[in-house]
Amino acid sequence: MANRTRNTQGIKLHVLYARPVAAPVWHGISAANVNDVEMAGEVPLREDAVYVFDKGYCDYNWWHRIDLAGAQFVTRFKRNAGLRVEQERRIAAEATGIVLQDRIVRFKYKQQGGKRINHYDKPLRCITIARAGKPTPLVLATNDLTSDALEIAQRYKARWDIELFFKWIKQHLKIKKFFGRTENAVRIQLLTALISYLLVALYRQAPGLKQSLWVCLCLIRATLFQRPEIDASQYRKRRQYAELMARIQPSLFS
Repeated sequence: MANRTRNTQGIKLHVLYARPVAAPVWHGISAANVNDVEMAGEVPLREDAVYVFDKGYCDYNWWHRIDLAGAQFVTRFKRNAGLRVEQERRIAAEATGIVLQDRIVRFKYKQQGGKRINHYDKPLRCITIARAGKPTPLVLATNDLTSDALEIAQRYKARWDIELFFKWIKQHLKIKKFFGRTENAVRIQLLTALISYLLVALYRQAPGLKQSLWVCLCLIRATLFQRPEIDASQYRKRRQYAELMARIQPSLFS
């Protein structure tokens, strides 16, 4: 589509999605063959934020940077992660059958892969969550050592919101087909879609509307060039004219 490699052509959109405002707060664009975790280093980290991501972003040194920034993360361990169990935590009664294990762990090895040194040497929380209808459980990783296990599991479940975000913009903002095939043309169309989404989200927040984003988008499309003040003024003039005609024109029937 835009950036061409030997086996892949296209570009990839990376988004940091803020769930409280239901809107993207950062974006990055890369070639289609760039690994997602390579863009993670460009994400601005904020203190006291909670970053939720899948195991495609498995970079222990990036996890270390999140922890140093005073933020928390919730993600998944890979199956081959070398862990040393330091403590078995008690599972609350209301979490029985959902939370299978809740442990404090550390990494066994200093090398993350190849010759890369793993700088994450602090304790982590390893929470095993049962999945209904699936044989394998989720094994969550977090640096939050105090929150309830079910609350942490719910945070990871909320990660699905970003998938819904991408589905929404693909369905409603016309980014399945592109007007140009150059990298610049595709970038402009993607950025236009993101700006449009943000404008609709701001429109929905400003008056405190309860309608869905799709309904708000339809309202904007239908009334984009309407001016409520002008419409109200014209309506008053028509009413005044009708009242004047009713007074000066005699009725046909008494």
